[in-house]
Amino acid sequence: MPLFVVHQHHAKKLHWDLRLEMNNSLESWAIPKEPPLETGVKRLAIYTEPHELSYANFEGEIPEGQYGAGKVIIWDKGKYDLIEKKDDVIVIRLFGEKLKGEYVLVKMKSKENNWLFFKRK
Repeated sequence: MPLFVVHQHHAKKLHWDLRLEMNNSLESWAIPKEPPLETGVKRLAIYTEPHELSYANFEGEIPEGQYGAGKVIIWDKGKYDLIEKKDDVIVIRLFGEKLKGEYVLVKMKSKENNWLFFKRK
């Protein structure tokens, strides 16, 4: 099973980075508010550049002057099942400590990199 990780990132603004192992890298979305733990809560998820797989274990301080400067901790981590993947929809079942169950990423039509992230089941 592929892995997922959610980094809590204290950069200029606190946000969470959802990372899914796909295509030998970590596909990544920045989520401005804490990821939803229950159904009915939708979060904006902004697609960002993929990261190397080794980044899944990163915790520490990104130095001032570098992109993403600030403290990074692993907020949740685990494995996931890919249920469905299309250009505009990704459905996954997460097996983390905090995020458990079926989650959906839906690409918004309004902006190219904006997605919605929510728990379905």
